[in-house]
Amino acid sequence: MSSKNGMVPLAVLLKRELTNEKIENPDILHGQANQSKKGEDFTLSKTECQRVPGDGSTTFSVFGLFDGHNGSAAAIYTKENLLNNVLSAIPSDLSRDEWLAALPRALVAGFIKTDKDFQDHAQTSGTTVTFMIIDGWVVTVASVGDSQCILESAEGAIYYLSADHRLDENEQEVQRVTASGGEVGKLNTGGGTEIGPLRCWPGGLCLSRSIGDMDVGEFIVPIPYVKQVKLSTAGGRLIISSDGVWDALSFEAALNCCRGLPAEAAAAQIVKEAVQVKGLRDDTTCIVIDMLPPEKLAPPLQAQKKPGKGVFKAMFKKRCSESSSSDRDFCEPDVVEEMFEDGSAVLAERLDMEYPLCNIFKLFKCAVCQLEMKPGEGISVHEGSSSQGRLRPWDGPFLCKSCQLKKEAMEGRRRHWDGNGSD
Repeated sequence: MSSKNGMVPLAVLLKRELTNEKIENPDILHGQANQSKKGEDFTLSKTECQRVPGDGSTTFSVFGLFDGHNGSAAAIYTKENLLNNVLSAIPSDLSRDEWLAALPRALVAGFIKTDKDFQDHAQTSGTTVTFMIIDGWVVTVASVGDSQCILESAEGAIYYLSADHRLDENEQEVQRVTASGGEVGKLNTGGGTEIGPLRCWPGGLCLSRSIGDMDVGEFIVPIPYVKQVKLSTAGGRLIISSDGVWDALSFEAALNCCRGLPAEAAAAQIVKEAVQVKGLRDDTTCIVIDMLPPEKLAPPLQAQKKPGKGVFKAMFKKRCSESSSSDRDFCEPDVVEEMFEDGSAVLAERLDMEYPLCNIFKLFKCAVCQLEMKPGEGISVHEGSSSQGRLRPWDGPFLCKSCQLKKEAMEGRRRHWDGNGSD
């Protein structure tokens, strides 16, 4: 068969099939380190979670970093409740592929429910969140704030798996916040003098997304950026760190300073390097996760890279083998394959994604808090959107009244949401 016909030769298909049959889950080694200034950074590591309770073949791992501000209450609450809220938004009896496809939407629902429930406690602290789920060779990361996550593949390419929601670094978020009724500017010390980073007013928060922060305004939203990727069986190294690390080290510097070290020692070295550069000005926390081929229980001893020679990949591409075989015209996935990416802050877009089984989500269940509703009680997530005229009254997904009010507040259509659904 010719590649000009857009068809893949049988030999290539058989090769892929045989390769897939031999794939085993990676060995996951992890470590973490912290130097504390305020005591507001918290982490989560769970390596024996199961999609189907009692079935060891459905095991997945969870890692999270929660960098609190204005107190630790939001970080602690999120650490204790986010995972359960995400899992409760995934229907039962799904295949593994369906479960992975449902994760991005479930993460959005779980983040919003956690934020909404925490605000019921009327506490004003907030937290960044970088939350990772690893199932087989698939890594799914959801993030709000500036605690960032990177991946270095076994071949040395660096991939960004999180977004930076600092207003100084994200012009799109500045536009969204101001369109929703917030004001963005630097701290005014009087006489027209402005200092420091861009902040959102009222409140003065320099982030556009977080969990908590009910005193700042609902335009600071908990809707996460989500990226899902699949690694090759060569594996890679993942690093999640709070801004105490990234304010001091570049991504490449963090990777270079710990190259060849096991995960625990690598995390400690990254934190040590960051503190040496800028001193201990903030809580400085790092989690390192190595995904390795089975029985290869040590990270690869890659050669030290020269400064500025790292390969950064913000986009995920496919490339063809350089071999001279007859299969060379057919592109195999690169070392890292992108499966999903979305950073929109529009809830209707994030909850209305299509899955292989788009009808598996219950029609009469709130898409955010999972509250059972009677027929006719739910409000379409598209209520008030520009696309509403093209939708039928029964087009879901649906929200309960309380979650609909939360949605309106996040979009700037209500002055404030107090946790009870009133202005």
